[in-house]
Formats: sequence, C-alpha cells, structure tokens
Amino acid sequence: MISGILASPGIVFGKALLFKEKKININVKKISKKNINIEIEKFFKARKKSKKQLKEIQNQAKKKFGKEKSSIFEGHILILEDEELEKEIISLIKKKMITSDHAVEKIIQEQISSLEKLKDEYLKNRAIDIRDIGNRLLKNILKIPIIDLNNIQKKVILITKDLTPSQTAQMNFKKILGFATDLGGKTSHTSIMARSLEIPAIVGMGNITEKIKNNDYIILNGIDNEIIINPSKQQIKEFKIIRKQYFEKQKKLISLKKVHAITLDGKKIKIGSNIGNYKDTIGSKKYGAECIGLYRTEFLFMGRNNLPSEEEQFQAYKKVAKKMHGKHIIIRTMDIGGDKNLSYMNFPPEENPFLGWRAIRVSINNIQILHDQLKAILRASAYGKFKIMFPMIISMEEIYFLKQELNKIKIKLKKNKIKFDKKIELGVMIETPSSAIISKHLAKEVDFFSIGTNDLTQYTLAVDRGNEIISNLYQPMSPSVLYLIKKVIKESHKAKKWTGICGELASNEKAISLLVGMGIDELSMSSISIPIIKNIIRKINFKKAKILAKKVLQQSTVKKIKKLLKKFNKENNLL
Repeated sequence: MISGILASPGIVFGKALLFKEKKININVKKISKKNINIEIEKFFKARKKSKKQLKEIQNQAKKKFGKEKSSIFEGHILILEDEELEKEIISLIKKKMITSDHAVEKIIQEQISSLEKLKDEYLKNRAIDIRDIGNRLLKNILKIPIIDLNNIQKKVILITKDLTPSQTAQMNFKKILGFATDLGGKTSHTSIMARSLEIPAIVGMGNITEKIKNNDYIILNGIDNEIIINPSKQQIKEFKIIRKQYFEKQKKLISLKKVHAITLDGKKIKIGSNIGNYKDTIGSKKYGAECIGLYRTEFLFMGRNNLPSEEEQFQAYKKVAKKMHGKHIIIRTMDIGGDKNLSYMNFPPEENPFLGWRAIRVSINNIQILHDQLKAILRASAYGKFKIMFPMIISMEEIYFLKQELNKIKIKLKKNKIKFDKKIELGVMIETPSSAIISKHLAKEVDFFSIGTNDLTQYTLAVDRGNEIISNLYQPMSPSVLYLIKKVIKESHKAKKWTGICGELASNEKAISLLVGMGIDELSMSSISIPIIKNIIRKINFKKAKILAKKVLQQSTVKKIKKLLKKFNKENNLL
C-alpha cells in the first residue's frame, strides 16, 4: 500500500496504464553563424504550432470543464507568446551560438527552478504549467509526436509522474477510471479538474511510477488515500464492499439535498457552497446548497491579458444570480495578490507577498477597478440576492472608505435610473487577527462576518500554510485560533448580526460539533462536502455542543482539544 495526497475521493479497480514520456534529447552542439536564422525560424514555427495545439486543447477543455477552467490555456498561450521569453530565447541563440531547442530548454528550466524554490504551494504548482508549455515547444522544435490521452481505448487507472493541465484536458474520462501521480498538490489545476469531474485521484505519491508496472491490477482507494498493487482476491472482495457502502452513503447523503441542517433540538445552520464561476453552481444545486457562501470573483480576472470590463463582470454575476433563484450569494470583491498575481498588472516584487499588496489593498489603490466591480455587482443585484464582502480587512478606516465609495456608486446608478438592490447587505471577511480583535467595532458598520479560517490560522500562528517544513504547526484548532473565532461570533451576535465560515474548517467533519456549539450561523464549503456536513449537524444536540465548546475553549493545547472532540463525536455517533 502506498499513500499520497488525496486530490479527489472515490474507489476504483482496474489495470494500470503506466504513462511515461520519453526523455527529450537536447542538441547541445554549437551552431555556425549562417545557421542562427534557421534556428530562430525553427523556434517561431514551433511556437505557432504550439499555439494552434493549445487553442484546440482549450476548446476541448471548454466542452468538458466550462469557459472559466478552460481559461488556463489562454494563460498558457500568453506565456508562450511572452515578448520577454521570446527576447531571451533569441538572444541566447545569437550570443551563445546554440540550437533553438537548447535555448528554449535553458530559459524554461531557469523559470521552473525559480518557481520551485518558492515556499508557496500555489506558485510551486505553476511550475507545472511552465514545464508543460516548455515541453510542448521543445517537442514541436524537434518534431517529436505529442501523445494524445484522448485515444485510450480500454478502461484503465492512469499512473504517471505528473499530469499537466493540457494532458488532463485531453484525457478520455470514459476510459480513465482514476489516476495517480508522483508529483502534484491539492491546489494544482489537475487536482481541481479531477474534483470538478468527481474522478478518484491521488497525487504527490513520490515514486508510484517506479512501483507499478503496466497492466498491474490495482485498487485506487480515494477514501483512505492509498493504492493497493496486485491485491489478493480477499482484498478485492473487501474493497468492493467498502465501495458499495461508500456509494450507498453518498446516495443517501445526496437525498438530504432538500432538507435543512437542523440540530436535534432545533438549531438551524445555513449551509452554502464556495464557487469560482457559473459552472460551479451546478454542484451547488446538485448537493443542496442553500446559498453561495463565497463567490470568488478573482477567477474572472485570471487567465487573461486584460481586466474584465464592468459589462463583462455584470453579465457573469447576473448569470449566477439567475441560476440561484433568489438564494443569497455572498460575492467577494477581487482577492488578487499573495499567491494570485495577474500578468497584466505590475505587482511589485515582495519579500512577503501574503503580508503585502493583496486583496482589498489592490482595489483601494486602483479605485477604477473597485468602482467597476461594485457597479457590476450592484447592477446584478437587481436579478438576485447579492451580499457584498470585502477581503483582508484590518481596520475601521478601510471600512469607512469602502462604504463611502459604495455610496458614490449607488448615487450614480440612482441618478442614471439603473435598478439595483438599495438594501444590499455588506460584510467583511475575517481573516486577520486585527479584524477579529476589532470585530466589536466592525459589527456596528457591517451586516455580517464570514471567517476565512485558512488565512486566519496562517496569520494568527505566523505559519505559512504552503511551507511543508512547518506544516505540522498549521493547526486551525489551535486554542488561539478558536478563541478568535468565538470572539467574532460573540461580537456579531451582540450586535444582532450573523457570522459564517468559508474556510476549510467549515468542511472539517471532526470540527462541526465544536463550530455548532460556538454558535456559528452559516457554513460554506466545496459543494461535494455539503451532504456529509448536513448529516452530521442533524445528529447534533445543540445544548450538548455548547457545553463541548465551553470545555474546548478552556483547553491549552491542540492535543487536548482534539481528544475532547474525538470523544464527543464518538459518544454522539457523529462520525
């Protein structure tokens, strides 16, 4: 049995298809002056061919994943045609008198090495994209055929070193039951695509390609995060029972889509889903989300070469509003920066980008971007129940300023007789210790809070959540983090406002009883987690959960907290 990082849940059985690409042999010989232009022309021809291939892949991805996720390949084309990249490659060919493939390989490898040195997992995963583009360009220069994963004829479990976004987009998912890779992380584009298609996948397995041979019979257990190679008949029988139980449980849970998350003694918790685009609303409806607890608008700004216009944003938001049929949608303003930079904006180099120019700071410094987005949201609010949420708030001054700018937009729209929800609610994302500490004051100025536990944990504990060396220190159930969560809930309730959670803690099955006991009003998560969380809440006694929360908040260590939760969950048959 070998384990890795669970990218997408489920259990599949089948023969392994070992997908190993041959090493690209680079021509390292020096060239003569008369061959310089020939090599430069080779580069341009290969780039043109690569662009054509990427356009075709983008069209395939659009059909399978939707417009937003296919925009990854628009980003790939932008990198491919980057003027600086072109200048560096041509300069290297001329100065060093080397072949076009040698020049491309050197420049691409430099970019990959730079990204892989970074601590942040998101940026590390972008090295996969650069490698994908570089390998395509090299193969087209050297006229090496590119393997098409769309032509797999038999049902298999794909085993490979890594899967690039372009390979994933081309995969024939009628034949590929699941996949496992040596490399990759939970936030890689490949993992995101696997989850959106609900295909079992395990990534970051280290050396799975060395341990599995072609046609080995394997069990990919995407529940317990393991692969069993050439299992015994008894193991196959046992896992088929587990898979049947898993499917029955999933079917039973999905049947809860129409019921509410109400505790045994009548406490109701609103359950929402986190989305990044219109297509994600399909999962929201399928799994029974009562609202959109977090609409990440930054995805509309990514994978392109310019800012989306006000009209483009309006149409995107309006489409989501109509799909949700009056259910509330918390729309977060652009959260760019940190690990999500835009190629067409001049982000300054920063030692600590997560503590730098990001989120609401970018919007405040680019007032036209803020105004265009607020206008688009307000216009779309005439078609659905939007609530505006600002990210990365640290002070009252920011809220005063943002409310003032919002009022300016409202006055303009009113003057131009453009319809919008005049009573649209305003909230802030609590993801910094400072916002949690001043939540008493913030609650007087806004209508709701939504706690982003991922960043709140990171900033409270001073732990980079993408740094593997200190990953053991990243503990959302740390006493200090829980203290801040409880404070925010308490202050919002005192002001007769409500608080939700939209970070990963909202879908942590072991923590639900605690969050309910702390008095949380709403939980928002990936759609696929909704039925499980609803089921747990419906088994909880709110009075007992409040007693549990009181005990937990008196504990001094994570170990003691987890022990209390484990005991409570077991005694109440919650897990």
